[in-house]
Formats: sequence, C-alpha cells, structure tokens
Amino acid sequence: MTLWRCWLCRRSSALFRFARVGALLLVSSVAFGEVETRTLNDGNLVLEDVPEIPREIFLDLYRFQNVRAAAFRSWTADSQGLYVSTGFGDVDSIHRVDMPLGARRQITFYEEPVGGIAGQPGSDALVFTRDAGGSEFAQIFLLDPETGEAEILSDGESRNGAVVWDRRGSRIAFQSTRRNGASNDVWIMAPDDPTSAEIALASPDGTWWGPAEFSASGSKLLVANYVSVADSRVHLVDLDTGSKSLLSGGPDDKSVNSPVAFDDDNEGFWLITDQGGEFNQLAWQSMQPGAKPEIVTTDISWGVSGATISHDRKRMVFVTNEDGMSHVYLLDVASREYRKVESIPTGLAFGLDFSPDDRKLAMTLNTPQTPSDTFVLDLGDGALEYGDLTRWTQSEVGGLDTTRFRVPELVHYPTFDADGEEQRQIPAWVNKPKGKGPHPVVISIHGGPEGQSRPSFSSTYQMWIEKLGVAVIQPNVRGSRGYGKTYVGLDNGFQREDSVKDIGALLDWIETQPDLDKDRVAVFGGSYGGYMVLASAVHYSDRLAAAVDIVGISNFVTFLENTQDYRRDLRRVEYGDERDPEMRAHLEKISPLNNVDQISVPMFIVQGENDPRVPVTEAAQVVGALRDQGHTVWYMNALNEGHGYRKRENRDIYQQATVLFFRQHLVDD
Repeated sequence: MTLWRCWLCRRSSALFRFARVGALLLVSSVAFGEVETRTLNDGNLVLEDVPEIPREIFLDLYRFQNVRAAAFRSWTADSQGLYVSTGFGDVDSIHRVDMPLGARRQITFYEEPVGGIAGQPGSDALVFTRDAGGSEFAQIFLLDPETGEAEILSDGESRNGAVVWDRRGSRIAFQSTRRNGASNDVWIMAPDDPTSAEIALASPDGTWWGPAEFSASGSKLLVANYVSVADSRVHLVDLDTGSKSLLSGGPDDKSVNSPVAFDDDNEGFWLITDQGGEFNQLAWQSMQPGAKPEIVTTDISWGVSGATISHDRKRMVFVTNEDGMSHVYLLDVASREYRKVESIPTGLAFGLDFSPDDRKLAMTLNTPQTPSDTFVLDLGDGALEYGDLTRWTQSEVGGLDTTRFRVPELVHYPTFDADGEEQRQIPAWVNKPKGKGPHPVVISIHGGPEGQSRPSFSSTYQMWIEKLGVAVIQPNVRGSRGYGKTYVGLDNGFQREDSVKDIGALLDWIETQPDLDKDRVAVFGGSYGGYMVLASAVHYSDRLAAAVDIVGISNFVTFLENTQDYRRDLRRVEYGDERDPEMRAHLEKISPLNNVDQISVPMFIVQGENDPRVPVTEAAQVVGALRDQGHTVWYMNALNEGHGYRKRENRDIYQQATVLFFRQHLVDD
C-alpha cells in the first residue's frame, strides 16, 4: 500500500526560551564601515547588523510563538491507536495517542526533528528518518515504541528516505545515495539484518528514483522516477531477476506519472497521471506491454494530489486540489465509482492512511483558523460508506482565539501577457487586517518554484496582521503547481523572469486597491521564493520598502555548481543547464548577484550553514555584494540548520527579527 507521509511537518511558530539566549559581540571591517556581529543560542546563531530585539517584541509575540501542530504519521498494529508528530520541546518528536483527544505520550527525544515515518505491518515497530543539523542526509532507524530505543539501519553517511515496507513487514525498500554519494538508487533491506542491504535499481542518470509499493508476493516493486515537475515515470522491478521495465511515461512521452499501488490481482496498477489532459487524474493501467492509462476521475476538472488504497484492496481514497483547497473522495475499486466525503472541513487534507483493519481512515486536516491536527473518519461496510469524522488531537494555540484569525480571500489579478484571447490572470490569496487602511503589504512568495500557496493555517501571517497591521498577499505566479501543466511550465528556461513580471503586475494591482498602501510594500520568500525576492528587488526597488530573503538563490550558475550532487541534474531540468554557453549567459544575466547595483531596498537575509539545496555561499556572496554597494543588510546564519529553520530557538529569534525589520523599514518608515 502506498502511504502518504508528512516528510516535514512544521509548526507555524513556537516558544522563545529567553533565558537561554546569550550574546557575544564581535566587530569586523568592510568596505563601507563596520559589521556588528553577535551570536545567540550557544553560538549557533550568528547575527550581522541585526539590532538587539526589544523585550517588548518577545512579549508581544509570545503567544503566537507558542502554537503547535499534531500531524498524523502512522497507525498502531491493532488499529486502536495512532502516532503523531508534535513538538513540546525544541523539535518535532513522535508521540502515541490511544483515544480521541487523549494524552500524547512522547516516544522519541532527540535534538533533531524526526522526518519520515513508516509503521511495520503486523507490528507497532516504526521506521523513521532523521538527519543532523538540517543537512538532509537522513539516516534510517528502527524504533521500538515501547522502550523508545532505536537502531540505525543505514550507513550513517548517505542520504536516505522514501521508506516502504513489504506487505509481510519483513523487508523495506528505500531511496539512498550510498553507492556513490550522488545517484538516487533504490535499495532493499531486511531490517533485522542491516548488512543485507542491496541495490534493487541503480539510477542510470541524475534523476530521482524511489520505491512506491511491493507486490503481494514481494517479488516485484513499483518504482517512481522523478525527472521534473512535468516529467515523471513508473517502472516495474522484478526483484528475483533484477529486470526493470517502463510502465508509464518516458523520454518520448513526457508527462506526470506517479505510482499509487498494485491492483488486487497484480494485473495492473493505480497511478496519478496528466496524460488525460491539463490536470493530474487518478487512473488504472494494465501491465501488459503498450497499455495506456484508463482515466477514472474524468468528471473532476481539478488535479488529484494524492491517493492510497486499503489493505483489502476494495477501496481507495484520493484528494483533489481544487483552486488550492482539498476535497476528499472515497472510491470503490471494483466499480470505479467515487463519492466526495462531505464532512471534511474546507482547508487542506494530507497524510491519509487506512487503519490495519480498514475500518477507519486517519488524516491531517489544516484550515486558516486551525493548525494541523489528526482526525479519523469511520468507514462503513460498503466501499463508499462512511460515518463520523472524529478529532483525535487538538493542538495548543498559545491561548489565542483562532476563530478571530483572518481568513484569506482568493483573488485573480491581470498580468502582462495573454492566455488565449484573454489577459492572463494570476491567482493570489489576500489576508487583510480589520479596518479601512490603507494597510502596508507583505507579498509572500512561495518556493519550489513549483510550489503553491494555499489557504493554510499560519500563526506567522496572523502575527503580522495583528501586531503590524499589514496585509499579506500570497501570489501563485506562473510556474506554480495546481493550475495545470501549461501554467507550471510558463517560467521554464529562458522564460524565468516572466514570473518576476507577475510580481510587477501584482504591484500594479495593489495600486488599484484603496485599502492597500502602494508606498509601503515588502517582499518575503524562501528558497526559490528567496530568488524571487532578490529579483523583485532588482526590478522594483523603487516600489518596495523592504525585502526578506530566506535561503534564496542569488546566482543560478553558482547555485547549480554548488548544490548537492544528488539534486543537481534535477534542478538543471527546471532552471536550465549552466554547462550550455547560451543558457549560462542567460542565467548570469538574470541572476540578482550580477545586478546588485539596481537594488536599493533594505534587505534581511536568512540562511542555514548546512543547507544542501541552496548553499550558504549563495547568501554570503549577495550579502557581501550589497554591503560593497553601501546598502542596509541584516544577515542571520544558523550554524546548526539547513534549508530553513527547524529548531524552535532559532526560528523564534528569526521571526522576532523579521517583525523588528518590518517595523523599522515597512510599517514605521
């Protein structure tokens, strides 16, 4: 069975441990003066030219930074309890819950957050992944939930993940780079004998390969091959002979094809594919040579974002992404009829999984007014029958009345080009404070670049709205997923800066809104969103008041040359191959680092020292270049973090510093 896993379940914010903060003041010289440097959190957080954070900000934000989540991760073997991940300390840990709204019993106690989790069939044992310092070189561990003791199964050096158990609970398949440090291979292992690990499929290229599901006999394995957001393939591996066969997709048929599960008799398999049109749809396909997908969800005009099958193979559940909101459906495998689950609240649903006895369906639900919590849907005897939806966890929200949180409004604004005969419209979520305004604006740009801003719970945005009085706008510029394969490809290669023009069009739209202040606009974003922040500062500094870049790309060429080996080719498909002279020239031309002379907006840059995706050099080089121009730059680097801040003590200070930055350069400017 294909499991949906929450690989990185993050709280929106958390408690700041003020007593643990100690500061060390250092001073160094640069071209235009001195940089004031201090360290916090036992020396792990380095701040350059970031002012002391007033205690009033800490006190003002305290409740917003004490919000948690409790994401569903796995069932217990008897179908009576479940495991969730939540954080009562500095990082997310595994907890067991045995009844609705029951106590959460903590099982793991580590300094690093737990990543992926997979329950062993027929046992309460769990396999989980955990890295060190945000490096993303995760190791695999086998956990006894009763004792809390865990044994490492992987080699301690490579990058591992995507763990799948066989149906007997005797072996796991997983993705690993242990062969050469760069290739994303599929491995097989008997957890009771880690020395049994062997390669089931050696990656022939720089793309990503990972297991999806074992056949009933355990002799075959469905494997996913991810090339790009618009090109993924399904393979079948015969574990007895080692042979590999392509089932769906391919170099001559570039399309999305994500395996879900084998059918009951192993004559075919279920998959999610966009071969039937613009959007991803649920389909079944025979494993006979030359077979094509048979689309099942033909009358749903939005994309299917995930699916899983019950243990008895009689029913499935799938989720659609309809204009950013989740809808959950049950499907009768025999008749292929499906039915929407009407009791699911408007918001996001993910991590769905059937209980071992197939009588219940657990999931994580998230809405703009409720953080991620675990819910269980009772199932009836018929494949399409269901009963009550029961809340199993109710996460702490710092005593805040979240029913007063602002609910975002979906708008569409015109951009610079046409979509057919009509002007293209860009979807965006607008979160406004109370009152007539005009309100300062923070444009929050998602990463990916194939990510999607959705109407989820965010104590950070709500904190800005209430404490700063700003409006927060989350645009889904071209290249965002969720709006069809044509839309997601509009920013590829030489069209990269067209997505930046969509931000310019948003600035035009803001000028037409009487309750928004066009003279007080900031841009904020992480990863690719960080690049968008820097690029927006290059093109629109005269229209911006402040910019916050989190682990962002400053130069595409140096980024591609220095990102980790296992992901370099994957990124070249999206951004372009820097080894091609024409593309290299284009990437150099549009890279913000080479255009810092056009930036005049105050900048706050946030980075993790161990970032394997966007190396710390991307931040360091643009900080240096901006300072050489005499610009205002705040710089924060966490020595024990990677691609974003996962430790509470670091994240809290970063959030407080962001509020101070907005106060000085956006709200009170």
